[in-house]
Amino acid sequence: MAGTSASTERIPVRVFGGPTTLFVYGGLRFLTDPTFDAPGDYHVPGGGLTKTAPAAGTPADLGPVDVVLLSHDEHPDNLDHSGRALLADVPLILTTPGGGQRLGAAARGLADWESIELDRPGGGAITVTGVPAVHGPGARDEVEPVTGQVVGFVLTGAGLPTVYVSGDNASLDAVREIAERFGPVDTAILFAGAPRFPALFDGALIVLDSAQAAVAARILGARRVVPAHYDSWAHFTEGRDELVAAFTDAGLLGRLDLGDRG
Repeated sequence: MAGTSASTERIPVRVFGGPTTLFVYGGLRFLTDPTFDAPGDYHVPGGGLTKTAPAAGTPADLGPVDVVLLSHDEHPDNLDHSGRALLADVPLILTTPGGGQRLGAAARGLADWESIELDRPGGGAITVTGVPAVHGPGARDEVEPVTGQVVGFVLTGAGLPTVYVSGDNASLDAVREIAERFGPVDTAILFAGAPRFPALFDGALIVLDSAQAAVAARILGARRVVPAHYDSWAHFTEGRDELVAAFTDAGLLGRLDLGDRG
């Protein structure tokens, strides 16, 4: 069932670098995948990750956060040390079913298409729905044992624009499923960057590349795309220039919004 958008409002999205963005929706303040550590190295099973640039702000710059939308908790480029510390002050963390069990009483895991209703400060409700995300190539049951569970999110509400947060998703088939239920989307926060690791899936993409992000925008009917998670880490193979080129080639440059930085 396709969704309908009752508003043409463009919500401001503040981009901090990596996967971390902040936006106000229906009177609530949402933060995605908090990462505020200084540049440095992280040890992970089978190798390491290197952060190359600091966030464009600090947790002190955020103000109150009502909800963290955490695509997954198992990788430090999506939840680092400072991000974990920040969670202690957030009343609600929406994440994967596994993360919901690991992250304490404030965490709620969302399975595919599972929704939660949040009260708006001025009355009414916001619905947040967990949507599929696949952190690598191929079938989900083959990918998850390697890279873990990931969840995306769709936010809807009466009189509000439809917002999609992809999380670390490499599957355009998942995007098509989401578009069938919720399209057209007003704002899509798409994780991109074309990350690859030689030791994982023979070096295949584990999140969308720039050209695929443009395809996803078209599939979603997205009026605006705010790209995230394409900078500040050494494992990304594409960045801002490739995104601009891909959206230009697709005739969608007018929909690309690089966000309010910092």
